[in-house]
Amino acid sequence: MAVTAADVRRARGDNKLAQVLYHDWEARTYDEKWSISFDERCTDYARDRFVAIAGRAEPWPYGTALELGAGTGFFSLNLRQAGVLDEVHVTDLSPGMVEAAKANAERLGFTIEGRVADAERLPYDDNTFDVVVGHAVIHHIPDVEQAFREMLRVLKPGGRFLIAGEPTQVGDWYARRLGRLTWRAATAVTHLPPLRATWGREREELDESSRAAALEAVVDLHTFDPGELERTALRAGAVDVRTQTEELTAALFGWPVRTFEAAVRPGALGWNWAMFAYGSWRRLSALDRVLSRVVPEQLFYNVGITGVKPG
Repeated sequence: MAVTAADVRRARGDNKLAQVLYHDWEARTYDEKWSISFDERCTDYARDRFVAIAGRAEPWPYGTALELGAGTGFFSLNLRQAGVLDEVHVTDLSPGMVEAAKANAERLGFTIEGRVADAERLPYDDNTFDVVVGHAVIHHIPDVEQAFREMLRVLKPGGRFLIAGEPTQVGDWYARRLGRLTWRAATAVTHLPPLRATWGREREELDESSRAAALEAVVDLHTFDPGELERTALRAGAVDVRTQTEELTAALFGWPVRTFEAAVRPGALGWNWAMFAYGSWRRLSALDRVLSRVVPEQLFYNVGITGVKPG
């Protein structure tokens, strides 16, 4: 489904429509755009994010798991492969994303349950899941506190929620500026005559990406201060709440890299590039863990949060 100028105009007055249009469009190429895979590289990433935020608070695997705003299943499917989750259910407001997640699971050799659902009104009974997870999801949800209430409602007593990969206020500020600068530079350079045939995306694709970026400005609703995010979860009724920030130098490197990957022709960079980018990100993430001892948490790009339903 292509994003049209009419879509952008309609979506500006209807945020839920914007979420569906944007994420249905993203579903076609989301895994390629973000270098998502379901192998050791991303399985390690997902497990490491879970451990960084929650530790090994409960024995693995969690029996029944729900992912909110699952997209193509990156977080929950890789957590299942890592042995963190067992039975996986996914929800997303976008039908295209739900179908993409189910297709990815099938390619991996297992099945998942998927529903098109609003995170503010989950279509599940109380006390259903052992764990609720999400990655880069709550910044799309209008009422974040209500989403936490719904997570707690569908969790069993003592069950855990864990949300990773949310943008901080400062991190979002510098990431967006780095992304815009990289996009302008990359699209200009790759359309120079010597590079256009092998590196440059077609002009129609770039125009559609620009329209999608306009939708993205509508669907990205929040950035977070770690302390205020923790207080939001506590107000919703969670206990044992903690936040964890990640990525400073890794984000300063990663956002230009991701934007460059999105700006060039698909397949132009190859697997060696993906491994270089991932290896560099891991080394810088290790540096960031050291820096976190002295650098204020508000300066890091990502914040994750976990908490427990009173039991």
